[in-house]
Amino acid sequence: MEDATPESATVLVDGPWRHRDVSTNGTRLHVAEAGEGPLVLLLHGFPQFWWTWRSQLRDLPRAGYRVVAADLRGYGASDKPPRGYDAFTLADDVAGLVRALGERDAVIVGHDWGGLLGWTTAVRRPRVVRALAVIGMPHPLRIRRQIAADPRGQGLASRHLAAYQLPWRPERRLVADGAAHVGELLRSWGGPGYPAPETEARYRLAMRIPGVAHSSLEYHRWVVRSLFRPDGARFAELLRTSVRVPTLQLHGRLDRCFLPSTAAGSDRHVAASYSWRLYDGLGHFPHEEDPDTVTRDLITWLAETAPEQARTAEGAAEPAPDVEPDAEPAAEPNAEPDARAEPGRGEYGRR
Repeated sequence: MEDATPESATVLVDGPWRHRDVSTNGTRLHVAEAGEGPLVLLLHGFPQFWWTWRSQLRDLPRAGYRVVAADLRGYGASDKPPRGYDAFTLADDVAGLVRALGERDAVIVGHDWGGLLGWTTAVRRPRVVRALAVIGMPHPLRIRRQIAADPRGQGLASRHLAAYQLPWRPERRLVADGAAHVGELLRSWGGPGYPAPETEARYRLAMRIPGVAHSSLEYHRWVVRSLFRPDGARFAELLRTSVRVPTLQLHGRLDRCFLPSTAAGSDRHVAASYSWRLYDGLGHFPHEEDPDTVTRDLITWLAETAPEQARTAEGAAEPAPDVEPDAEPAAEPNAEPDARAEPGRGEYGRR
């Protein structure tokens, strides 16, 4: 059975959630959904699928939220079209998903590539983003800068991006030997003891679903190849617009995919309240490595940002137009660590 090609249905893991498909932006996305209340949309990264949010799907609904974890375009049980893996289309998938779920806006929580889409959606389709939480993903312009400025640090950590530009060979490597390379990536980027055997097995199986390896690599190919094309210049120009919603950034001190020193400067791109948490002993997957701590921090932050969101809804401030802005608002200074003692592990900052 190990050599059998898995079907998309293998990712429909049972739990206290319900599975369904949602049509958006010309494609079909699979989601797992639980709870009632304000919408929190969870976006996974590479090399994972919606199941990465299983702990948050259990705990956030108990705090009074409607929680939806999506398989991104090309992953899991979602459609795997031949194109549409640029950040513009993917951000429009996210915005369309919020509306297709019957909501005007949502709190976006993204990890890795899901975090990049969170950064992008917040400035491309700002009306649909009520607040933004990013896990294990620096602001994209910060990544560009640090790869050039720190070639032996972030440049070396990002070497997989160069390897993934080759045609077909990376796809073969991802699925070879039961997708053993997926396990190598998880262990390399994660903290001590990650992943658990079941976690690795599920991600390896999901990567072997036909089309997933190629689709997931197309994300990486676009982000590099667009650097030399007009769409890449347009993407950079878009990202120079500051995020204007409350933003929470969570990062593992042991993250070897995106270094903490790269993530730490991302607040320069936020012109709203900004909170930062650096977790000791955790790597690139904090929401799985220590789900209780991460979920607690999310719930605390959601409760703290609710009054600000309510004031905006009552008309204290005009919402940003749902178009790509032309000019960059002035960013506020970097956040400094808060002197107050905070529960849990790591370093905490707020602006």
